[in-house]
Order: sequence, then structure tokens, then C-alpha cells
Amino acid sequence: MKNDNSELFERISVPKAVITLVVPTVISQIITVIYNMADTFFIGQMNDPNQVAAATLIMPPFVMLTGIANLFGIGGSSLISRSLGIGDREKAKKCAAFSIWTAIAVAFLYGILIYFLRPVIFPFLRTDENTYEYCTNYVLWTIGIGSVPTVLNTCLAHLVRAEGYSKESSFGVALGGILNIILDPIFMFLLKMGLIGAAVATMLSNVIATCYFIFLLHQNREKTVIKFSLKSYSLSHGIPKKILLIGFPSFLMTLMSILSNTILNKMVVSYSNQAIAGMGIAKKIDMLTFAIASGMTQGVLPLIGYNYAAKNYARMRSTIKAAFYYSLAIATFGAILLFICAVPVVRFFIDDAQTIAYGQYFLKIICITCPAVSVIMMIISVFQATGQKTKPMILSLLRKGGLDIPFMFMMNVIAGANGIPWATPIADCLAMVTSLILFVPYWKRVNTEAKEL
Repeated sequence: MKNDNSELFERISVPKAVITLVVPTVISQIITVIYNMADTFFIGQMNDPNQVAAATLIMPPFVMLTGIANLFGIGGSSLISRSLGIGDREKAKKCAAFSIWTAIAVAFLYGILIYFLRPVIFPFLRTDENTYEYCTNYVLWTIGIGSVPTVLNTCLAHLVRAEGYSKESSFGVALGGILNIILDPIFMFLLKMGLIGAAVATMLSNVIATCYFIFLLHQNREKTVIKFSLKSYSLSHGIPKKILLIGFPSFLMTLMSILSNTILNKMVVSYSNQAIAGMGIAKKIDMLTFAIASGMTQGVLPLIGYNYAAKNYARMRSTIKAAFYYSLAIATFGAILLFICAVPVVRFFIDDAQTIAYGQYFLKIICITCPAVSVIMMIISVFQATGQKTKPMILSLLRKGGLDIPFMFMMNVIAGANGIPWATPIADCLAMVTSLILFVPYWKRVNTEAKEL
């Protein structure tokens, strides 16, 4: 890890710079989704819809850990990249320290609260006598014990990427995913631990990935601004406010996604455990194209933020255009592929006819929205990279919760279980239109400023 990425941020051709930052990030995101799907695959091999349903029902509180990591990771990454863009390394160090230690504290408290409040939370998630015990064991290992390493792993990946070290960041994320895939069958089948084994594998993989980042930063402590030193922890210069406000839209998107998925689960599970298992499989498969779009936006965020702070608006504009086109093209291709291959892909995860029927139907509907999501995510990332607060927050609310929840209730009344998944493409298309309405004036202003310089 060198401490000078000015060539990457300032001089290397934009397409090459974007690819350099994006490809490792996308690969790590894909591996993360694959290990999530591996959990579902291995759990599905037990041909027990109750265990698949339990893993699906408990996802909302587990995914919240990603929201916490993004709150401090993306917020910190944006402020670090902009601080480096104006040459203020001391402020970048303080941003990193605040993000790391506050994320640890919040994750620790969250893990304790979720585990001990499960008698209150689980009924809201619609667990029943067939899934309650499975959910309890899963929460103990993945959230009760694993909250801090899960949050710290993702948070550190964002912060390391802010200095331009996309490969190192992506390796750490990918390491956790690959280890999870390896450990799943060992704990689940060889050690005969079932769903508990999947939870233990997830926890251990995140612990090891976190240790990698700690070792990486320790080895390069003289070169990087990202340090664990409490001496650099600061509440001054508006650092907490700036980090939290920039990271909050990503946290809010996760929070609203959790609320949306919880309501979705409550609606679908009322039909059958096969229906909720099918929905869980479909959504995890669809996450593959979402992960690519997310990887694209996370990868270019430091490049956009650095050039914005350096007032290199022409390069910033070229970066946004290149990343936008790449992301949209890949998302469109992924949507078409998933639609065509829905049946065999779902069948790969579980050999239960009714679950397959639900899963392939749900997948064909929700994958339609992939191109729209790529547009929304890119626009939100641009706003975050440039330090804007209100616009990304509005879009985060619209994309999840603001539109899809009302449409879920509406479609449930109109067409029952078969109508519920249609809320996703309807809501995302409307959110995409709104994002373009907010983005176009901003884009014109950037073009004008680029010409004036």
C-alpha cells in the first residue's frame, strides 16, 4: 500500500482508472453474493423448507449489520477521499479513526440488543414453532457473536478503497466470501451442525477477513491514513456530522430494505413456507446483478470524490459517464440472463416442486428491475461522493420503503402471492425517474463548471 495515488486519481485515462478501481470491487461483491447463495444452496440441500424459511426470515436483522458498516464506511470513505483530494491527510486520519471505532461500538451494542430482544423481534418477523429455534441459533452466531467482525470487515473495505487500494479492499471482502463457501459444507454436513453450521461458518469467515484488514493496516501503518489509533479519534471539525450525513442514505436504504423485506416476508409467509423459501431463493439470486451495480458505484466513489474536491470537474464528469455506461450494460445483460434461466437456476438450490414454482416466478419478475437499480445506485453514489445529503436520502427512501411497501399491499389485494413481487419493478422504475429528475440539473451544472475552468 503506497500513500500516493495521484497518478490513478489524476492522470491515468478515465476508462483505465475506472476499470482499475471497479473490477476488483465488482469481483468481491460477486463473491459476497455467491457465498450468500452458497448458504442458501447448502441449506436447501437438506430439503427442509423450514430451515430455508428460517434463514430467509432472519435476514433482515443480519443485513442491518451491512447498513451499520455502510453508515460509517461509505460516509468515511467519501470524506477521506475528498480530504485527500485537497491534500489534508491529518483530517483523513481523523475521519478513519472516527469511522472505525464508532462502527465497532455501534455493532457491539446492536449484537447484544438483537440477541436478548429476540422474543420481541422474532414474532414480528413471523417466525413460528417450525422456525423459531433455527432463527435463535442463527442469530446467536451471526449477530450476537459475529456483529463486530461483520461490520468491521465491510467498513474497513470501504475505508481502504478510499485511498485507491481497490485490490486490497476487494481481496479482504473476497477472502471472507471464499472462506464461507469452504466452511459451510464442513460445519453443516461433515460436523453435522445443519443451519447452525452455516451461521458459525459466516461468523468465522468474517473474523478471518477482519484479521486480514487489521494485519494489512498494521504492516503499512507508516503509509496509510487509516489507523486504529485512538489518538486520532476526533469529534471536531464537524467530522461526525459529515460522515453520518453522507453515510446515512446508504444506512437508510438498508434500513428501508429491511423493513420492505420484513413486510414482504410477512405477506408471503402467510401463503406457505414454500412460498417464502421460493422468494428467499429468488431474491438472493437477483442480488447477483445488484451486487455488480453496487460494486461499480462503490468502486468509483473515491475517484469521483477526489476529483470533485480537487475541482477537476472534467475528469469527474468523464468518470461518471464511463461508470454509468458500464453499470447499465452489465445490469441489463444480467437481467436478461436471469429471466431466461430462472427455472434451472432456482432448481439448482432446492429440489422441491412447489418451492421451485414460486421461486422461478418471483425471480422472473424482480430481475426486470436490475437496469433501473443500476441507474439509481450510480446517481446516489455521485451525490454521496460529492458530499450532498438531501438528494441521496430522498432517493434511498423512494427506492425501498417509500414506494414498494404501498405497492406490495396494493398488489397483494389485487393478485395475492403472484401480485406481491410486481411491487419491486413498479417502485424501482418510479424511483429511477425521480433520480433522473434530480440528477439532470446537477449534471448540467457540473458541465458548466467544467467549461469555466
